[in-house]
Amino acid sequence: MSATRYLLILPPMAVVAYVALAGLIYLSQRALLYPGAGATPAPEHASWGETVHIKTPDGEMLQGLYSQGDSNKPCVLLFFGNGDRLDNYAFLAQALTTRRIGLLAISYRGYPGSTGSPSEQGLLTDGLAAFDWLSSHGGSEIIVLGRSLGTGVAVNTAANRPAAGGVILVSPYLSVLSVAQTHYPFLPVEFLLKDPFRSDLNIGKVRQPKLFLHGRLDDSIPLSSGQALYRIAPEPKQMLIYDGAGHNDIFNDSMVGDVIRFVEALKGNRL
Repeated sequence: MSATRYLLILPPMAVVAYVALAGLIYLSQRALLYPGAGATPAPEHASWGETVHIKTPDGEMLQGLYSQGDSNKPCVLLFFGNGDRLDNYAFLAQALTTRRIGLLAISYRGYPGSTGSPSEQGLLTDGLAAFDWLSSHGGSEIIVLGRSLGTGVAVNTAANRPAAGGVILVSPYLSVLSVAQTHYPFLPVEFLLKDPFRSDLNIGKVRQPKLFLHGRLDDSIPLSSGQALYRIAPEPKQMLIYDGAGHNDIFNDSMVGDVIRFVEALKGNRL
C-alpha cells in the first residue's frame, strides 16, 4: 500500500477505532465501575461481627456484617469502595468496638453474599434500606461513613435520612462523572456514563456535621474533586488531608483515630 493511499484512509480508520473504543467502554462500564461485583463469595465464617440480611424495597437481599455497640453510643453505617468487601473491615470494627461504638457494613447488590446486579439507583436503594434496617434494630444514633464510590451512597443516604447524626466521607468525589472526565478526557463520558453519582447535586441537602478525609497523593479520585465537593457542602463541615496517603492506603491508625474522635464529638454536639 502506497503512503498516499494510507494517509487517505487513516482518518476513517481512526474514526472507526474511536467509535469502537467508545462502544467497548460503554458496554463494559459497569464491570469497570463495580469490579467487586460477582467476585469471590463471602467467607463462610465472618471475620468480624454478626452476619445479617437486609431486604430492599425492590426485592433484593443484602448481606451485611453488624457489630452492635452500646445503646448510648453511635453506630457507624459503612458503604465501602467499588472493589471492596465486608471482611476487609475487621480493623475498623475492632477499633470502634474498643470505644463501644457499633458498625454495620453492607455488601451492595451483586456483591458477594447479596443478590441482584449493581447500578447507581440500586446502590442508592441499598443505602436507604441499610439505614432503615439499622434504625429499626440498633436504636443508636447513626453516623454514615462512605469510602470512595461509597461516598456517593453516603451523601444520598444522609440527604434522604436527616435523622443521621453525622457523615464521614473518605476519598469523596464531586461526581463519578467528573472523575470519569478526568480519567477519560478523550471520550464524551457525559453521554456514555450510565451511573454518574452526582454527589454535587445532593450535598446541599446534607445538613448534618460532615468530616471529609482525603489523601493528597490519591490518583484514583483526585484531591481536587474531594475539595470541590467540600467547598459546596453546607456547614458544619471539616476536611483533613493526609499528605503521605493515596487512595488505597488512606486507612491507618491516625485516620481511624480521626474518625473515632469525630464520632465521639458528635455525642456532645461538637464538630
